[in-house]
Amino acid sequence: MNTTEALQRFEETANHYIQELDGFSMEQLKRQPAENEWSLGQMYQHLINSALYMQLRNIEQCLTPSEGSAAPIVVKTKEGTAIFDQGSFPPIRVHVPPSPQYTPGQPESKEQLIQGLYTVIDRMKEILPQIEKGTMQNTVPHPRFGPLNAQEWFLLIEMHYRHHLLQMDRLTQFLEGSA
Repeated sequence: MNTTEALQRFEETANHYIQELDGFSMEQLKRQPAENEWSLGQMYQHLINSALYMQLRNIEQCLTPSEGSAAPIVVKTKEGTAIFDQGSFPPIRVHVPPSPQYTPGQPESKEQLIQGLYTVIDRMKEILPQIEKGTMQNTVPHPRFGPLNAQEWFLLIEMHYRHHLLQMDRLTQFLEGSA
């Protein structure tokens, strides 16, 4: 998939997340299936924050490297290679132990989530032309996938949002069963 297709697919997925918010109350968005599992609202926060503060920031680092900020291309991990070869994350549940650095906070409002998703969409649209005309020689390492260039970080955002649709389905089923 090229970056233009990825942006279109990303917008469709992000708009799906926005439309789905209509069906949930704030109480539902904050309800956790278990103490160590995220609520639907926390999942939304994770998607927004990881795109804005990790993935898009790393794209910018790849496109405008400063002394020592972006590394030259080296080899991806086996997992990173597999994800980009498949064009998606495997349909498995990833569980990271709760921690202050990783666990997202609960949302304050639906409007906060909607605005966050629109901000990510806008930032993706803004950065796409820079990716298409930029060099792909510089990389920033991903903790599990190894070094990724600007285009790969961009594609990763779309794959990440699509992957969390599985979590959304699971949390929606939980909410329907606990109503």
